[in-house]
Amino acid sequence: MKIEGNRSTGAVRSVAAAAYARRTGTAEAAGATEPAEAVTSVMGIPESEFTPRVRDAVMGLMQEVESLRRELQETRSRLDEVEKAADRDGMLPLLNRRAFVRELARYIALTGRYNTPASLIYFDLNDLKRTNDTHGHAAGDAVLAHFADVLVAHVRESDSVGRLGGDEFGVLLSHANLEQASKKADALAEALQGSPTRWLGKTIPVSFAYGAFQLNPGDNPDLAMARADEAMYRQKRQAKTAAG
Repeated sequence: MKIEGNRSTGAVRSVAAAAYARRTGTAEAAGATEPAEAVTSVMGIPESEFTPRVRDAVMGLMQEVESLRRELQETRSRLDEVEKAADRDGMLPLLNRRAFVRELARYIALTGRYNTPASLIYFDLNDLKRTNDTHGHAAGDAVLAHFADVLVAHVRESDSVGRLGGDEFGVLLSHANLEQASKKADALAEALQGSPTRWLGKTIPVSFAYGAFQLNPGDNPDLAMARADEAMYRQKRQAKTAAG
């Protein structure tokens, strides 16, 4: 029930304001602008029965309604905060895996409903354990945080970025086919390579693999992520072949 929009609340306010005005003789100060005959018909209370005692009871009711309205607003605010926290990764300003999978399912549904393309990019950091062992876990956390910041800074508001595992990330691109997603993946990779993590005055080298996959109507999230993972491994093998 939306208390703030309840017609009874407005009626109570009118009755209370009119009663107060009659008692004090200052209708304008009380803000009562409705005619007396309209007030007497509110809530079925005849004007003759609108005694100071009734007025006090109505005022008390009005205060209680106002208090309930504030409590409802505070509860809604807390629920919003809890929902947002439940969707966020514990360390990074990204969606967690559960929320990302939910968004992935929504993107897949939209591709079928509106025949608009969408794609998934999969990133996998290499040798994060070596970074932790060499520089410490705080440095490893800094690498993850910087990696996430660069991804978020280079996607649109309509896109979604999530952490899928310890060193795995996903990017959902709306209105992007495979060719567009592949170009975007390359651009993100270039941005990541051009912005290494700085930790205690040192540059921490980071390598990663990535792959893009266009979502298909009827896919399920697990299948879509598996295919994006396959695309990432293909890219990794190609990079090794080119380097060797």
